Amino acid sequence: MKQCIRCWVSGRVQGVWYRAFAQEKARELGISGYAKNLPDGRVEVLACGSDNALEKLRQWLWQGPSHAKVDHVQWEPITKENCEEGFYII
Repeated sequence: MKQCIRCWVSGRVQGVWYRAFAQEKARELGISGYAKNLPDGRVEVLACGSDNALEKLRQWLWQGPSHAKVDHVQWEPITKENCEEGFYII
C-alpha cells in the first residue's frame, strides 16, 4: 500500500545536486513525488511509495550526494496526495 511523506532537509543541500541525486534514488526505489529548493535554503521532498521504499529514501536523505552536508531531516506522514507517476525536480 502506498504511503506519502513530506520531508525537509537542511544543511548544505542547495547547489550540490541534492535534488538530482534524490530524484535518481527515488526512481530507483519506485517512489513518486518531487524535490524542490525552498527560499530558506532547505530542500523539500514529497514522496509516495511503499513503506520499505520510503524508509530507504529517508535514510538516504540523511546522506545525500558527496558534496552535500545534511544537518537535519524533518519529516511527517501526510494523507495520500494525488502524485503523478514519476519523481520530478521542481
